[in-house]
Amino acid sequence: MGMTRFACFLLFTLLLSFSYAAITPMNPLSLGQTLSSSNEVYELGFFSPNKSHNQYVGIWFKDTIPRVVVWVANREKPVTDSTANLAISRNGSLLLFNGKHGIVWSSGVAFASSGCRAEILDSGNLVVIDIVSGRTLWQSFEHLGDTMLHSSSLMYNLATNEKRVLTSWKSYTDPSAGDFVGEITSQVPSQGFIRRGSTPYWRSGPWAKTRFTGLPVMDGSFTDPFSLHQDVNGSGYLSYFQRNYRLTRLILTSEGSIKIFRHNGKDWEPYFEVPANSCDIYGYLQSVNASKGLFLNPLRSGKEETGLVVA
Repeated sequence: MGMTRFACFLLFTLLLSFSYAAITPMNPLSLGQTLSSSNEVYELGFFSPNKSHNQYVGIWFKDTIPRVVVWVANREKPVTDSTANLAISRNGSLLLFNGKHGIVWSSGVAFASSGCRAEILDSGNLVVIDIVSGRTLWQSFEHLGDTMLHSSSLMYNLATNEKRVLTSWKSYTDPSAGDFVGEITSQVPSQGFIRRGSTPYWRSGPWAKTRFTGLPVMDGSFTDPFSLHQDVNGSGYLSYFQRNYRLTRLILTSEGSIKIFRHNGKDWEPYFEVPANSCDIYGYLQSVNASKGLFLNPLRSGKEETGLVVA
């Protein structure tokens, strides 16, 4: 009987060492450990892209192969120390320590009353919660990377000059900030917009009740996953909803495309992509026409004329 109890205790201890329900000031998350959502849809932990020595704290779908990372904390500052850990201070700040090399990432200042915990929800949202009031002090959905999940949103606020945007990875194996940013414009009605650095790259037509205009993919058969709300105070939110699919994601790729994928139980199925082709990209037709010795005369209804293009 004694050996049985000891074996059960040992198994319980091992399980605790590899998977947590929450990060608390007394229980940081170390390399090799993970934090799972209550129904084990998402998982938080350390990962290493392309089997490099660089380690990142990220969120991924727990049971899909290959692993699909949907959020990264320390995009610009990977950790390399084997004793790295993600901790939470008593006032509610998430802190990523690179061993003895100090803090490389922080969620910022929070104000917990007398205790807090960090947990990952079944929506994929990493939240810091005040254990007394139950108030959410910080959430990853307000600090997006290259991916939107169900119920997350892009936003702008003209009064505070705040924006919530998507920023592509630099490459498939490098989660640091890439060239492309996806956002919604502040005009009314809003438009979807991708820029490459400070240069416009792609733009949708204006929002019209249930969808963006000017996109052939958003035809009458398209089940729109977006909801736009704009108010008179100068703020707007574009929310992403996919209620009929348990696993779904919208991603801004390192090549500058916005794609929606839905999981069918075995594989990721592509559902939506913009730009649809190269002709939708800013300046593409002009560059093609220029290479052919063509230019567009705006005074003659946009008809092509052959001639010398002078810069």
